[in-house]
Amino acid sequence: MVDDRDDDRDREAERARLALEKKRERYVWYYLGYFLFGIHVVAFVMIYAVRHAK
Repeated sequence: MVDDRDDDRDREAERARLALEKKRERYVWYYLGYFLFGIHVVAFVMIYAVRHAK
């Protein structure tokens, strides 16, 4: 009886930990995507500025 409750609690804790890890990993990919997009925007602006400088 007590072991069953402990197993259920352990399984639920593991499920919650995995869900949190999945959520955090998704946020890391979002941040990486925005960062890379931002670098490209800056690079294109710099290229434009250099090509149109007088």
